[in-house]
Amino acid sequence: MDFIDTHQHLIFRDRLGYEWTNGIPSLAEGDFTPQDYDALTTGKGISGTLFMETGVDDVDYQSEARYVGGLVGTGGMLGQIASCRPEEDAGFDAWFEESQGLGVVGYRRILHVMPDELSQSSTFRANIKKIGAAGLPFDICVLARQLPLATELAGACDGTKMVLNHCGVPDIAGGAFDAWAADIEGLA
Repeated sequence: MDFIDTHQHLIFRDRLGYEWTNGIPSLAEGDFTPQDYDALTTGKGISGTLFMETGVDDVDYQSEARYVGGLVGTGGMLGQIASCRPEEDAGFDAWFEESQGLGVVGYRRILHVMPDELSQSSTFRANIKKIGAAGLPFDICVLARQLPLATELAGACDGTKMVLNHCGVPDIAGGAFDAWAADIEGLA
């Protein structure tokens, strides 16, 4: 059976900043390139990938998508989920238009490191609706406690397909399965 890896992260430190990796020893140094990925996955049945934006430093999110746009179509990379800033009026439309020429098949905004109110603003929701109107999905990256916010966002933007990343990061080992399951059911 062949698989498509829909959440491929790569790290290009010579081009982009990854401050979030500083406290994680295994990620704090070095790159993780398409060649590194291939070395780990060859023979595992992966026939293609979608690059998933990697939470680069805020100043680099557009540069990441531009660089990866040049990789789309090579080595089995079928497209990319690019980062966006739907909370911003200034520049969102220009970035949205430009990025669609970069092999973008969806967008993501990491919300678990942002104030909870971010996804509740009218600007954020209007821009998420633009993504949906273009026939593209929006990836929701939230913590389990934020699943009700994701449900609210999905309801407010019902014309946009939403993809939940990391299953809402449930703390199953910590005994929080029941609350997470109830919130997942609400989101579904």
